[in-house]
Amino acid sequence: MLAMDYRGPKRVRAVQKPMPEIKHPQDAIVKVLRTCICGSDLHLYNGNVPDTRVGSTFGHEFVGEVVEVGSEVTKVKTGDRIIVPFNIACGECHFCRQGMFGNCHESNTEATAVGAIFGYSHTAGGFDGGQAEYARVPYANVGPTIIPEGMDLDDAVLLTDVVPTGYQAAEMAGIQTGDTVVVFGAGPIGIMAARCAWLFGAGRVIIIDQEDYRLEFARGYSYCEAYNFKEMDDPVVFIKKITDWMGADVVIDAVGAEAAGNAMQTITGRKLLLQAGSATALHWAINSVKKGGVVSIVGVYGPTDNLIPIGNVLNKGLTIRGNQASVKRLLPRLIEHVQNGIINPKGLITHRIPLAEVADGYRMFSAKLDNCIKTVMIP
Repeated sequence: MLAMDYRGPKRVRAVQKPMPEIKHPQDAIVKVLRTCICGSDLHLYNGNVPDTRVGSTFGHEFVGEVVEVGSEVTKVKTGDRIIVPFNIACGECHFCRQGMFGNCHESNTEATAVGAIFGYSHTAGGFDGGQAEYARVPYANVGPTIIPEGMDLDDAVLLTDVVPTGYQAAEMAGIQTGDTVVVFGAGPIGIMAARCAWLFGAGRVIIIDQEDYRLEFARGYSYCEAYNFKEMDDPVVFIKKITDWMGADVVIDAVGAEAAGNAMQTITGRKLLLQAGSATALHWAINSVKKGGVVSIVGVYGPTDNLIPIGNVLNKGLTIRGNQASVKRLLPRLIEHVQNGIINPKGLITHRIPLAEVADGYRMFSAKLDNCIKTVMIP
């Protein structure tokens, strides 16, 4: 089968690989119908996440048709078209029983901090992902959800990660009616978080980024204010100034490990890899939220440590919440929102390419070429 193959930082190829096989009675084999390149994949592509191994197949956003099931699979059958959450969850451990499917305690033997994730580094379990013609789906009785009749596959594939992560970013923030919400990062997750902030009652939504084309897209898709931090002397002072010097009620970090805007963070976090990525956006979030406010983190940071102003968290009385999205928990509500026209996932898609052009897709997305917001690949 044709599949994406990681050859080292900034080097990916489409190559022939062996077909996946059933390894456990609860596995399913899926023919991939849509798969995406995610901003989190760029952290792997750029070499920022430890234990990303040569030969891996990335891709944690995919939907497909079931072509084979293990002997204990009862929830899906051959021919079903399914949404595959990016988290791999057992459904039975202490955390899964609480609905924390992104924190499954059984699926990832490589770490204790995170559950398994399709197509990510071996710190997330080392499972091959869906940027391929076929993929193996473990725990097929737990994660997969049948795509509702009539739902566009382009909408469905964004329900595997982008929509749930953006939605949970707003949910974790505990937004109250009339709150001012600031989102750092106008990638797909940040744009979706800004859009979903309105669903929780936000009175004002502001998005900050450095790419004008992204900011323009965010204004149209998320109905928010959008500002370029390169035009500011200090983003923290800017946010305080436009909020009567109080700070935002809620700030969402949708950037993560590759944030720009601070030379020291960039050098130590992205060049020398002395910390788990550049924490510039998280610094800005902590310092620009009001006293007693909430910082919600969905931007990805690697394992080990980051330099952040924890003293300001204490002195300002902040609440910080972060997690991998619990896709399975959120899917019923989000499917309903899509069907009712409240959320338009496929509106984020700007590029559709064949899987064979995966190398060009990564280069385009990484370099922010051709006004790329979200790329979908079709095997």
